[in-house]
Amino acid sequence: MSRVVDLRSDTITLPTEAMREAMASAVVGDDGYGEDPTVAALEARFAALTGKEAALFVPSGVMGNQIALRVLCAPGDVVLCGAHQHVVGFEMGAAARNAGVQFWTVEDDAGVFDLEEVAGALASEADHQVAVRAIAVENTHMYAGGVPWPSFELAELAALAAGRPIHLDGARLFNAVVATGESAAALCAPATTVMASLSKGLCAPVGSLLAGPHDLIERARVERKRLGGAMRQAGFLAAAGLVALDTMVERLAEDHRRARRLAEAFAEALPEADYDPATCRTNIVSFDHPEARRLVADLAGAGVLGGTVGPRRARFVTHHGVDDGDLERAVAAVARLRG
Repeated sequence: MSRVVDLRSDTITLPTEAMREAMASAVVGDDGYGEDPTVAALEARFAALTGKEAALFVPSGVMGNQIALRVLCAPGDVVLCGAHQHVVGFEMGAAARNAGVQFWTVEDDAGVFDLEEVAGALASEADHQVAVRAIAVENTHMYAGGVPWPSFELAELAALAAGRPIHLDGARLFNAVVATGESAAALCAPATTVMASLSKGLCAPVGSLLAGPHDLIERARVERKRLGGAMRQAGFLAAAGLVALDTMVERLAEDHRRARRLAEAFAEALPEADYDPATCRTNIVSFDHPEARRLVADLAGAGVLGGTVGPRRARFVTHHGVDDGDLERAVAAVARLRG
């Protein structure tokens, strides 16, 4: 039987041998008491990479996002963000339950915001509407197809925000780093807080990081405990995260190259999708199709797994577990869709 090509998500990646070795030999302590040296090293490394004062290791990206909302906002506050961002549509309504905030959503089909629409939302306070207290952005933007925000666009948004805090959901921050050629610090400079995942394209088994000013991160430690996210000898996991940051960022370019090849195959095979493969700049192939769920099911029958992120939107994600041979099998299966 031919090998199944699993393009459902980059979350299915497995830790590398170097990560497994680092985990086996990690020096650990009780992180609840701030005594795990490997966790401390990971947090310091991420803070330095993102240009922030401090960082916090958390079990998941969702928790990192939710903690950020809790420390940046009060219950009842309005957070401006894109209609298709992960924090809006893919965290099971967590923001309302955990932080008590409400969203003012703007159009983000292309992955970024129209600043005129943002300006209108921010000005609404003068018209007796609830004031926007914070802004959240996603870089790269998953739903739009892994679209990266360049630093100049984030800086323009920050200028428009006029002192309002910005949270950067950087679950795939390092894909943006590779795609734009900019440093993580440059991409994060306009943001107050930033979250990045270690367990997607970087292949660590568990964990994300939240970075920001010292005072907010100290508050974030309290919120992590309130959400049940405090871990003890977490250095075993942090050790894999350190290897991920040191060894897995540059190789993301391979995932981007393979995704573009797959995007071109879909564009050729499915003209009805009106998909421009040039919009695929990182590791996510995402497009609208009138029968997206049937399309995904047909490919699954051919041994190529994908998924949907909306009733008519298909998604396929390249990652470390997909090599060139796998990619060509997927391309061949896509080509057969034309028949």
